[in-house]
Amino acid sequence: MILDIETAKQVAKSLLQIKAIILNPEESFVWASGWHSPIYCDNRISLSHSEVRTFIRQHLVEGILSKYGKPDVIAGVATGAIAHGVLVAQELGVPFVYVRASAKKHGRKNLIEGKVESGQSVVVIEDLVSSGKSSLAAVQALRDSGFKVNGMGAIFSYGFEHARKSFDEENCELFTLGDYDTLIDQALETKYITKDDVEILKVWRKDPSNWNK
Repeated sequence: MILDIETAKQVAKSLLQIKAIILNPEESFVWASGWHSPIYCDNRISLSHSEVRTFIRQHLVEGILSKYGKPDVIAGVATGAIAHGVLVAQELGVPFVYVRASAKKHGRKNLIEGKVESGQSVVVIEDLVSSGKSSLAAVQALRDSGFKVNGMGAIFSYGFEHARKSFDEENCELFTLGDYDTLIDQALETKYITKDDVEILKVWRKDPSNWNK
């Protein structure tokens, strides 16, 4: 669920302008999962643009306070959401931790980096939600360590139906600053893509794992 439509429009406009999101329906990208996609999103690029970075931080904080209230801790999902999570935690004046994709093989073999105190409330920050698998794995790791997960805030989501169901099943509320539908509308309005491209992008989202095989 997006925070609000005006925020979603501004996020779409900004991410397209700085090329954090690239739409190329005619020549697909290949994700780490092996999926072929007409869209590629790398929100880490926003960190190099101070106005965009500030906008994201301010609206993530606004969303957290309005949806969940001030938590005891902010947690970022490694690696893409670590920096944004730190910025949000700094703005809120609360501690920060981050969740690794897997536990370290050496030292203390941490899965969660930072001070962990059972019973604390936490809001998770994610840069991008696709299938939701890695995001929800981080949520589970935090719960297993004794945190009370209030919810998650993300910069952008593709809006896959199976991801929405997964969040519902895991009882984890999610809000995003930007979403796929608003992005496509903004890209069409600014003539970044054509109406024919829109149809390709809509077909891809319905069945991304089998698209363009």
